[in-house]
Amino acid sequence: MNIDAQLLSIIVCPACHGALAEQADELVCQGCGNAYPVRDDIPVLLVDEARKPA
Repeated sequence: MNIDAQLLSIIVCPACHGALAEQADELVCQGCGNAYPVRDDIPVLLVDEARKPA
C-alpha cells in the first residue's frame, strides 16, 4: 500500500470520524473498528464496503 502521508493525516472514518491507521491492505478506524479496503492505492471510504469489527 502506497498512500501519501499527507492524505492519511486528513482522511477520517466516514462512519464515526475517527482516525484511520494502515494495516495490511486496508485502513482501520481507531474509533469504531471498521476496516476500509485500499484498491490500487486508493482508499475506498464507503461504509457499505467496510469490513465490520468482530
